[in-house]
Amino acid sequence: MTSSELLYSDPMAAANAAAQEIIERTGVSAHNVALIMGSGWVSAVDALGSPSFECNAEELTGFLPPTVEGHSGKVRSYEIEAGGKKLRALVFLGRTHLYEGKGVEPVVHSVRTAVKAGCTIIILTNACGGINTKYRVGQPVLIRDHISLTAVSPLSGAVFVDLTDLYSKRIREIVKREDATLDEGVYVHWRGPTYETPAEIHMMRTMGGDLVGMSNW
Repeated sequence: MTSSELLYSDPMAAANAAAQEIIERTGVSAHNVALIMGSGWVSAVDALGSPSFECNAEELTGFLPPTVEGHSGKVRSYEIEAGGKKLRALVFLGRTHLYEGKGVEPVVHSVRTAVKAGCTIIILTNACGGINTKYRVGQPVLIRDHISLTAVSPLSGAVFVDLTDLYSKRIREIVKREDATLDEGVYVHWRGPTYETPAEIHMMRTMGGDLVGMSNW
């Protein structure tokens, strides 16, 4: 069975296999935090210094090569220091999007792999559109909640998950201690690949959306 076949036939087994490959290749038994960097965010990782490990994502089970501009398709491991502790960060420089037409499994594979590799905190970034008229172009915004208009979920069956604190208030407070000027907003998941019509933007704004994008999970 090929790597991509395993991803679709048994996605959790694919995530387990990819995580084990990361453990073996990095020599790190468990990573603590994962960062998934969206379009235009690749250079931001330079702030972490030099990685102790880097490979092309497609070298790992279940990962597909990037097809969208602004995604490098690399996976890196960093040793970082936070609060006087040394931690390990697993960084994915890019993602697969739902609008690429490859199904849900490749979209969520990096998150599942990160969890299997030991990560208890996942930080996702993206470049998206602003619905809130107070926002300016290029402004960073913390996501505090979301509205999904994709009609798709990576979960199936009788799996009920409480999303009350999906976007951790504790982590957002930590970030805002570093930059108190950051706004928080509600992100609308849009399936794409078309951009939204003016009427759709009006609908999203009426529903309480501040941001809209095609980067899901």
